[in-house]
Amino acid sequence: MRFLPRLGLSAALAIAAFLSWRLLLQTPAHRRGGDLAPKAEEGFTLTLDTFLHVQQLRKRRLRAFCSQAGKVATLASSRDEKASLLPSLRVNTKLDFLYCQVPSTGVEEWHQLLEKLEEENVTLPVPLPYRRLHAKETRLSAFNQTEVKAMLGSYTKVLFVRDPFHRLITTFLQGMGISSSFSSFVQEVLDSGMHNGSVAWKPLVSLCRPCLIQYDYVVMFGFLREELGHLLRQAGLPAGSLPPELTDSQVQWTYRWLSEQMFSELSAQQKKQLSHFYRWDLAAFPFSSSFLSDRPSTVKTWEK
Repeated sequence: MRFLPRLGLSAALAIAAFLSWRLLLQTPAHRRGGDLAPKAEEGFTLTLDTFLHVQQLRKRRLRAFCSQAGKVATLASSRDEKASLLPSLRVNTKLDFLYCQVPSTGVEEWHQLLEKLEEENVTLPVPLPYRRLHAKETRLSAFNQTEVKAMLGSYTKVLFVRDPFHRLITTFLQGMGISSSFSSFVQEVLDSGMHNGSVAWKPLVSLCRPCLIQYDYVVMFGFLREELGHLLRQAGLPAGSLPPELTDSQVQWTYRWLSEQMFSELSAQQKKQLSHFYRWDLAAFPFSSSFLSDRPSTVKTWEK
C-alpha cells in the first residue's frame, strides 16, 4: 500500500506532460530561464555560438562560487584519499572523457551514447601527444597520481547538472527510500545529513568537486540533445550517434508542474532545511527557477 502514492504520482506525470507542454508554448521567451531554457517550440535550434556563450556563463558562475566558498581545490595524493574525495568521477579511456556519475542528471543517457560510440569503433580524429591507457577501469580514483593528472589535463571533462528538487522527486518516484509520502521521504533525506546521504540526492558540488575539477562543459538536464550534439562535434565525434530517447526537455517541464504539487506537501521548516542542504548547488549552478532557490542562502552560509 505504501507504493500507491508513487503510482498515483507516476500516472499524474502523463497528464502533466500534456498540460505543462501547452503552458510552456504560451510562456514568453524572456521568462523561460534565459540560457537554461529548453526548447519551447518545434524547430528551435541552439546555435554553436549560443552554446559556447551559455557554457561561458555557467563556468563563470561556477568560478565565482568557488572563489568565495573556499571549496577543496587540491588533488589528494593517496588512493584512499582520492577514493574519498572523488567517488563519483568516471573516465572513458578510449574516447578521453571524464565525467561525474550522478543518477537522474542525464548521465544514464551519456553512458548509452558512449557505449554506442564504442560499438561503432569511433576514434578520436587527431593523434594525441600522450600515451592512451585503454583501461577497462572507469573510476578515476583507481588510477595513480601521474595518470590522474594526465587525464585531468587532457580529457574532455563533462559535468551534468539538474535542479536538486527535481532529483529528489525522481529518487522518490523510483522507490528509493522507505517512506510512503514525499514529505516523509524528504525528512529521511534531511535526517541522513551530508555525509550519510545517498549519491542519488547528495549535492552535486560534494559529489563532483567542480572547484577541484576544471570541467570543460556544464550540461544541464532539459537540453541534453542540443548541448550534447555540440559537445560531440567540438570533440571531433559524430553527433549522429545521439540516442533518440532523449526526451528530457519534455520531462523537465513536466517536473516543473509536479514540483509545485509536491513542494506544497512540505512544511515551512522542511523547505528551509532543503534549501540549506542544497545551498552549494543553488549557488554554483543557475537553478533560478527551482522552488528551492526561493529560500535565501547567503555566501556566508555555504560552508556551515
